[in-house]
Amino acid sequence: MNKLVKHLLLALACGLLVSCATLVGPRDIDIPLSKMQSGLDRRFPMNNRALELFDITLSRPVLAMQPESDRMSLSLDAVVAPQFLRQTWRGSLVLSGRLYVDAQRGAVLMAEPRVDRFAVDGVDEARQRQFGKVANLLMENVVKDVPLYHFRPEELRYAGVLFVPTRITSSAHGLRVSVEPARQ
Repeated sequence: MNKLVKHLLLALACGLLVSCATLVGPRDIDIPLSKMQSGLDRRFPMNNRALELFDITLSRPVLAMQPESDRMSLSLDAVVAPQFLRQTWRGSLVLSGRLYVDAQRGAVLMAEPRVDRFAVDGVDEARQRQFGKVANLLMENVVKDVPLYHFRPEELRYAGVLFVPTRITSSAHGLRVSVEPARQ
């Protein structure tokens, strides 16, 4: 009889744990723009070589939300130095992309990047177009696999339940990421 009571108590305890896990439902995590900005600041300056002809240094990233289109823009200072000249040009680059959550990496990333503006000081229009083409090639290197935010483990675990990011919405001040209990 004592053994039966132990098994019943164990089954009851397991049932309570399972029911608690199902009571913990979806929730939201707010990520302020300032938090994403400080994480991005640590990754710059960034040096790239485009077409084996241009050394490009990108610095001073500034993030801005575009909530009306669910995109985020990234403004950067740029220094372009052709390898065959001893001259450098300074300018600015603005790109934007759609935000998405990579649940496996536990991160917010940018997809569908596009150059919105690339201006180089003191350069004629023909050369501006050439630099624009280089900027489009470079954009993939800047945006690809660069998380704008990494979730901390404690953000994705609540009451002993593991959560996965499922949806993202933006506002002028940051992001709201919806998370749901992970299905096992």
